[in-house]
Amino acid sequence: MEEEHKEEQTEKSTEESKETTEKPTEETKVEEKKEPETPKEHKVEKHIEHKEKKRLSIKEIYDKQYKKLLIIPFLILLLAIFSIILKVSTTGDFINRDVSLKGGLTLTVPFDKEIDISALEIYLSSQFPANDVSVRALKQAGAYSGIVIDADIEKDSLEKLVSSVETSLKVTLGEEGYSVEVMGSALGASFFKETIRAVLIAFLFMGIVVFISFRVPITSLAVILAAFSDIIVTLAIANLIGMKLSTAGIAAFLMLIGYSVDTNILLSTKVVKRKEGTVLERIIGAMKTGLMMSSTTICAIIVALIFTQSEVIRQIMTILLIGLLVDMINTWIQNVGILRIYLGRKHKNAQD
Repeated sequence: MEEEHKEEQTEKSTEESKETTEKPTEETKVEEKKEPETPKEHKVEKHIEHKEKKRLSIKEIYDKQYKKLLIIPFLILLLAIFSIILKVSTTGDFINRDVSLKGGLTLTVPFDKEIDISALEIYLSSQFPANDVSVRALKQAGAYSGIVIDADIEKDSLEKLVSSVETSLKVTLGEEGYSVEVMGSALGASFFKETIRAVLIAFLFMGIVVFISFRVPITSLAVILAAFSDIIVTLAIANLIGMKLSTAGIAAFLMLIGYSVDTNILLSTKVVKRKEGTVLERIIGAMKTGLMMSSTTICAIIVALIFTQSEVIRQIMTILLIGLLVDMINTWIQNVGILRIYLGRKHKNAQD
């Protein structure tokens, strides 16, 4: 009896073990059925992994290769300086000046029909081959309201200019059919000298304030170099796109000095004066704030460029837009690289 009882127990145990072995296999089969992912999910995961690797690589390059990255802003600055030197050698001036800075006439003609501006400008240039003539349209709420003609000619040539416009547009302009603003060449040259002097004085006082604030030559020079690079590169780009600077355009460069110094002082204060976290963490913290400031300003500038009808405002906003984009390179690559080299040498000297 005992032997039969033992045999029954062994049989039961073997059956239970079989059941347990069979059940896991069934569960594993179910799990194996669930594990295979759809091609879409697999692609999404691969895309996420690729993005993460890309982000890590960009961060590593920014962290480890900051000395090599300095080549980019310095190369841009050298090209800009070369462009301005070439401009001076070919035209005798380092910028394209409009009538308000070199003297001449500004003729405004009310006209409610669409005009071929380029054809009119070509015709007037053929009539005044020795002078610089530019034509632009005036618009109100998207509709044409007139044309503005700038020409560096003397007042004696006004009648010839008006008759040329009448011939090109096939209209007759009476004395009340246009308005004229005359800027003497001496007065225009005086305005130009005064505005350039204002920019230089502003730059000088900016440098003095930066030196007093940081009292570290390298840090102060890095801020000044970034502001200088912003102005030179923006000026070179303005020349390349054929922008004719007015007194308002020079004022935009004064505003650009303020924007440039703002972001660079933010960076230098967080990286040099504060000691929390690593140098890279402080740089990234400053970058988040600085890029947010620049991005909000750029958005406001783009809105102004879309909706403004004023040529003066358009020129100011265009210069600021170019300058802010250039400032991103000069602040977050050039200034960061200089500061990291300085802090690295300072840390090395402290250890020695």
